[in-house]
Amino acid sequence: MAEAVEEKKKSAWKVLALALTNRKTGFMLLFGFASGLPFALFLGTLFAWLTEAEVDLETMGIFSLIGLAYAFQFLWSPLIDKVNIPILRKLGRRKQWIVPAQVLLGTILVTMSLLEPKSQLGWFSLLAGIGAFASATQDIAINAWRIDVADERATIDILSTVYQMGYRLSSLVGGALGLVIAARIGWPETYALMGAILLAVGFVGLWAPNAKEEAADVASESELQVRALRKAGELAPSIRNRALLFVGLLWAGAIGVVLTFMIMSMTYAPEDRPNPTEFTINVGPWIIVATIILPALIAGWLASKKRRGEHLLAQDMEPATGSSFALDHLYRALVLPLVEFVGRMGWSLVLILAVVLTYRICDAIWGTFAYPFYLGELEYTNDDVAFASKFFGVGAIIAGLALGGLLLTTIGRMATLLIGGVMAALTNLLYADMAIGGANMQAFSDFVGFTYLIEQVPGIGDAALAKLTITIAFENLAIGIAGAAYVAWLSSIVSKKFSAVQYALLSSLTLLVGTLGRGALGEMIENQGYFDVFVLTTWIGLGAAVLVCFEWYRESRGKRAAGIIAPEAGEVLPPK
Repeated sequence: MAEAVEEKKKSAWKVLALALTNRKTGFMLLFGFASGLPFALFLGTLFAWLTEAEVDLETMGIFSLIGLAYAFQFLWSPLIDKVNIPILRKLGRRKQWIVPAQVLLGTILVTMSLLEPKSQLGWFSLLAGIGAFASATQDIAINAWRIDVADERATIDILSTVYQMGYRLSSLVGGALGLVIAARIGWPETYALMGAILLAVGFVGLWAPNAKEEAADVASESELQVRALRKAGELAPSIRNRALLFVGLLWAGAIGVVLTFMIMSMTYAPEDRPNPTEFTINVGPWIIVATIILPALIAGWLASKKRRGEHLLAQDMEPATGSSFALDHLYRALVLPLVEFVGRMGWSLVLILAVVLTYRICDAIWGTFAYPFYLGELEYTNDDVAFASKFFGVGAIIAGLALGGLLLTTIGRMATLLIGGVMAALTNLLYADMAIGGANMQAFSDFVGFTYLIEQVPGIGDAALAKLTITIAFENLAIGIAGAAYVAWLSSIVSKKFSAVQYALLSSLTLLVGTLGRGALGEMIENQGYFDVFVLTTWIGLGAAVLVCFEWYRESRGKRAAGIIAPEAGEVLPPK
């Protein structure tokens, strides 16, 4: 028995070593970096530049609109899955979007460096808005590329972990390091440097590998899927078109609401502009209901029809032409990804959605209140928080991601997902202690010698900062492990045929949790204080861990039913 366990460990380490030296892993790190850098520059560092340029707060509020591109990126994910760009299609199904987006982003950042924010604010805001949409588009394509190219060497677990490492590194470069560089060489030069980095990434990205099946692709995969819709045994066009009408109206309405909001925000007088935060909180969940929840129910209805053999074609139909051809393509883009997912998962989709909605709930909600807690409640300085959360904290997250990647390879995806979830939940108790003075965290920091190390940091280190730093370190370590496992799990349950749409739709549900939860959590903080909130989020996190146990059992039972005896590398299956 001991020899078998040792052999399994050696095998896992071999898989990890092969993955880390794989060409795909290197490009994944690069793409992860390119994905996180624009987000940091457009939604973080940019506001520091605008403040220095003496742009008023009312005007800066408009720039928060560009965050909608990331919040609602799933609205145009069907285009990324379906549309081929002339000439650029030769680069590959995903690279035709990734490389141009990176080149466009680099060009935009360099152009912004040539503008004066206050006197040329119109052009400045237009470029920032286009950049945010290009960045969100790049994210959709990169997530799909990661899922498409994963294989037995560069596994989805390792690629997901490396992607997040690159993303976290870029947030440090574009955030804290960007501020340091700007203080020395100026904001225009800093943005020009960041733009040059993205242009270089776009150039290098030309050599990124494509999925194996793309090389032998004669007719595009989407064309084959559209043609298959008219084969015997598929749903009749009349039923499909009825579903498409409902889903199309829902998506068109959602896109219309977002576009109307953006036009009002850009063209109305300052006092008449809608509030972006209120829009996201009040309207955001309804957009997700219209574009995800209701279409999923419609997809379930279609899947049940097909499973029961109702309204199916008795024989092959002639290839579609004219309006029928267009309707088939729209069905493939909007409805078929959900039909495939719901049909494959069945009632298990309820459990999957429960995990998606709860697993990262502490993360999604807590971020809004972190700085008020550090600066207002605990009364630390900006320098203290920057040291603890930005420099030390980012290092802890990267360490957590590395540990998460190792655990994914040695003990398996679901075990790591469970460990990460439990750890992330329990770290809320560390913050609960901080909320009532932090005596336990201070004693622990003193005991392990961490306080002494922090006190050696010139100009900033003291005993009080040590307990905050070690608390953030434990939290970020847990977040790294949980994040690595969560993205790997989410990537593993989507189909490679519809990876862009399915992943974008599932990941967007985090928005639903954040928007619904922040208001209630803020009110609870006001009424009951931070301690009770941290205890509550601990219980929510532990509840999510219980759901992960059920999902683990579901997956292992499915593998056994399918005759899959060998688990994924290093994975221990639960007993029958």
